[in-house]
Amino acid sequence: MKLGIYTAILHDRPLPEALDVIASLGLNAAEINAGGFLPPVHLPIDDILVSRAARDDYLGLFDEKGIELAGLNVNGNPLHPNPSIGPVHADDLRRTIRAAGVLGQTRVVTMSGLPGGEPGASVPNWVVNAWNSGSLDVLDYQWDEVAVPFWKEIDALAADNGVKVAIEMHPQNLVFNPPTLKRLVERTGGLNIGAEMDPSHLFWQGMDPVAAVRYLGPLLFHAAAKDVRINDNAAIYGVLDERFRRLGPDEERTNLGGDEYANAWPEDSAWDFVALGRGHDTSFWADFLAALAEIDPDIAVNIEHEDVSLGRIEGLEAAATVLKDAVKSLPVA
Repeated sequence: MKLGIYTAILHDRPLPEALDVIASLGLNAAEINAGGFLPPVHLPIDDILVSRAARDDYLGLFDEKGIELAGLNVNGNPLHPNPSIGPVHADDLRRTIRAAGVLGQTRVVTMSGLPGGEPGASVPNWVVNAWNSGSLDVLDYQWDEVAVPFWKEIDALAADNGVKVAIEMHPQNLVFNPPTLKRLVERTGGLNIGAEMDPSHLFWQGMDPVAAVRYLGPLLFHAAAKDVRINDNAAIYGVLDERFRRLGPDEERTNLGGDEYANAWPEDSAWDFVALGRGHDTSFWADFLAALAEIDPDIAVNIEHEDVSLGRIEGLEAAATVLKDAVKSLPVA
């Protein structure tokens, strides 16, 4: 099992220094962002696609640091109806799959995407409770007219490049839980698309990530290590919460494509992303890793740090400690 870090949290420093941080934490792998919502700060993707020397130099850096390159990440919304967002993210995904093939990588992490609710829409439409026939009409359009054709194309491209595309089951996407992941695979006939298991988004939706791992079985290609704490406020607000604040242009904010930006999190939140161990103890993470190992003993599990109460290194240190302690409790093969 490879234990590493998704290096987006370390975009404040060059890649060699980010790899030094990973090594200092006793971890051995790195997942690198290649586009989508975030720029490819740690990946000269254009150079790698056209230059064997650039590829060799890039891989040599990982060899020098004793860190394994374990996946490329291109999370975004490739089905977004806004032409300044969806097609850009879709092209980033295609380019990342090709780059993964060049680099000898077999795992590309992304999201399924979310279209608009009808032809000509300008914003995505996430149907979370299709109790009315109109919502089923929306889902029929999103799946049959948009998602299935796109993902058939991506599956074929992945096959051509020796890549498995691992889809993060993320809210505000068509694929947001294990059944919708299976639905995408079945309806596309895809042999090269499956799941990235990030338990954090399953936690707050009320799912059991260990049960989800076993449900998905061989459709699970890759994993993240990110925790969630459900707060007392959830008793009043529930976990579906729209009390976010729009950030202004004078505030630090993350562009998500076009004219879309990430919003400020509610101050009295129903739930929060937290460092490993702050939401679920080491025994859970040991069970989680054991379930992953039953499917693929060599699977990559990369820490994703989004605990805003902790600094970059502080949060990674906390998560790495829990993850390594969890590994120690696993039975020896």
